[in-house]
Amino acid sequence: MSLEIFLLGLLIVSVMTGLFTEAIKNWMKERDKTYYPNALAGYVSVGLSVAVGAAYVILTGAEINAKLAVYLIALLLLSWLSAMVGYDKVIQAISQFKQYGK
Repeated sequence: MSLEIFLLGLLIVSVMTGLFTEAIKNWMKERDKTYYPNALAGYVSVGLSVAVGAAYVILTGAEINAKLAVYLIALLLLSWLSAMVGYDKVIQAISQFKQYGK
């Protein structure tokens, strides 16, 4: 997995998190259920990042090694973080780390 594929996966999870979270919130409002919006967004982002990571491994036939494991764990954590603070802030932090490494 390259950094570009990782960032694409993070973008996909972030966009889908917003859509799924809104759908679940509307579904819960119809049933007069209480929920915590931030916790719900976090749970959805973790579930979607696991699904996207599994889909990547299955579709590409990738062998799970240390590098891929780091990417998948980073996808899980950064998707949760982007659900909490916003995708733009996470991408800004990643670009700052890349510039620092040069």
